[in-house]
Amino acid sequence: MFRGNHPTRVDEKGRLKVPAEFKRVIDEKYSMQFYITSLDGKVAQVYPFEEWERIEQRLAGLSTFNPTKKKFLDRTNYYGQMVEMDGQGRLLMPQILRTSAEIKGEVAVTGNLTHLIVRNLEQYRREIEEEKFTAEDEKTLDELGI
Repeated sequence: MFRGNHPTRVDEKGRLKVPAEFKRVIDEKYSMQFYITSLDGKVAQVYPFEEWERIEQRLAGLSTFNPTKKKFLDRTNYYGQMVEMDGQGRLLMPQILRTSAEIKGEVAVTGNLTHLIVRNLEQYRREIEEEKFTAEDEKTLDELGI
């Protein structure tokens, strides 16, 4: 599982240095292939390809005419790109996402259980500060048994 926040950098060529904490999980569990995508262009979702294939298998079972499936695939294909980790533990972030999500320089890389989220570090800080965790959020978690 991927968990925690491990800030790192995206270099001038658009390569993300995968933080060591996440690289260990990848080395133990996954291949070096990834699908990098987004649903909104504001954050990059970095899926080990094995995890992305699980999503694709579930989607393949849905009707071709399912409007949510179409919307999901439209977005993940628009932003998506297959990449392979290089020998130095770097991933080339898709140009379209680097631009739309302002992924450059210092970035936050957070674990989201089965994949990583990469986002502009300053925007992430602002979002955390502005979007308070409410009593309603606590109630929802309680109802889920968490």
